[in-house]
Amino acid sequence: MDKRTRAITASALLTALSVAFLYIAAVIPTGQLGLVAAASLFTAAAVIEAGPAYAAGVFAASCALGALLSPNKPLVLLYALFPGYYPIVKCFAERLTRKAASWLIKLAVFNTALAVAWFALDSLLFGRANFAPGTAVLFLAGDAIFILFDIGLTKLIGLYIARVAGRR
Repeated sequence: MDKRTRAITASALLTALSVAFLYIAAVIPTGQLGLVAAASLFTAAAVIEAGPAYAAGVFAASCALGALLSPNKPLVLLYALFPGYYPIVKCFAERLTRKAASWLIKLAVFNTALAVAWFALDSLLFGRANFAPGTAVLFLAGDAIFILFDIGLTKLIGLYIARVAGRR
């Protein structure tokens, strides 16, 4: 099988798995956030197997199909706002030689996504879009959870490379 056919096939399979996880997250009442985060692992696998361009296609197709098929649209929106595309951002950010610059970019992307989500939710629910007194705590807690997510994702990517991609 040639390289392009393999990339397209892998991308289609990874898209299907991502959509399946989004659907399962929508129908199972517990662990929804974990399943949404786990759906992003398939974007990471697409980066490894086919490259960032194909991974962007996996993300876009997962969002579109998830929006069509999932009974819980806010979970698909959550996936679209952050964890779905994050492995692509991580790929480019970690190519930098300076670790501090890499973390700065990753935190900036996360905080931008969190701010968009916060202001959209605040505006929809309360008709305003501003920082409430507890917003800074929300952002600090979000950053801590994000750092744990990034470290965990790094470990899972390493495991994937060692167990799956390394066998070829």
